[in-house]
Amino acid sequence: MRLTTWSTIRCKKEGTKCKRKKEAKVKVIGLTKKFGDLLVLDNLNFEVREGEFLCIVGPTGCGKTTFLNTLTKLYVPTAGEILVNGIPVDPKTQNISYIFQEYSAYPWLTVKENVMWGLKIKKVPAKEAEESAMEMLDIVGLTKFQDYYPGQISVSMLQRVVIARAFATRPELLLMDEPYGQLDIDLRFRLEDELLKLWERTGTTVLFITHNIEEAVYLGQNIMVLTNKPTSIKTVIQNPLPLPRDVMAQDFVELREHVTDLIKWW
Repeated sequence: MRLTTWSTIRCKKEGTKCKRKKEAKVKVIGLTKKFGDLLVLDNLNFEVREGEFLCIVGPTGCGKTTFLNTLTKLYVPTAGEILVNGIPVDPKTQNISYIFQEYSAYPWLTVKENVMWGLKIKKVPAKEAEESAMEMLDIVGLTKFQDYYPGQISVSMLQRVVIARAFATRPELLLMDEPYGQLDIDLRFRLEDELLKLWERTGTTVLFITHNIEEAVYLGQNIMVLTNKPTSIKTVIQNPLPLPRDVMAQDFVELREHVTDLIKWW
């Protein structure tokens, strides 16, 4: 899938030289998924670079979650393949984390124990696991709540716990399915900023599904726009806006409107 000319136009306009692409971390080739006679994913082809933050947007019900579930092997593709580091995706052997829409902190573990859980599963030495967990808790602002249980903290804190737990294992690929969909706008912006800090600190490759166009423009290095079912890729837009992004800036508003128009007119 070729990138749209948005950033190319900006590079020419500003007289700057666009950076060369890194190696592909994820390569999707002819991905197709059917449920009986219902065609949901129709021949998807694209690549995600090492360390890239890709936001995926499209109409409600177009198959965004189906795509992520195929990546995690919850669904078996009808045709095509997904490669991570050049080999077929396999969450059992590859370091892949998935953050769902629902809050998934373990209620019987403290905040720190939740963040350390993945490291414990991977048999990381206790001292190293604790240091990594505390680093993540510091970034998301939960250090002083480390001994609290999930039932004692707010919804936004719960989502911070889940995000810190995912990044603590330093995953090579992080899949996020509308993790902030149930939060109000102030909490969402705060958590988005913390997410970007974690991403910049770890260099993790992130695929982030959202129905919120402003969120996609705020977070993504690239924005993939999907069509309605049967789902194909309409375009992938490079986002050249520097971090941190100002949602009131003219460039931000123009890009948000551009993505909105792509989704609006089918």
